[in-house]
Amino acid sequence: MLKLKIVSPERVEFTGEVESVKVPGTMGNFEILQNHAPIISTLQKGIVEYDGQQLAILGGFVEVQKNEVSLCVEISE
Repeated sequence: MLKLKIVSPERVEFTGEVESVKVPGTMGNFEILQNHAPIISTLQKGIVEYDGQQLAILGGFVEVQKNEVSLCVEISE
């Protein structure tokens, strides 16, 4: 399992354990699974998907380290 935390300037959008996270990276979409290599990447406008949930974002950053995924994003209204 991955520990996922999604924060926006307004609030913490989600905190919990998930199987995987799909994000819209600036070089293309990619999926983060358990034991993913450490990475920091910028995100572009698109959809973040996790455990059947979808969140529209305008952009942001993702950091993966030791099965912990942190997203700092601007939410699309």
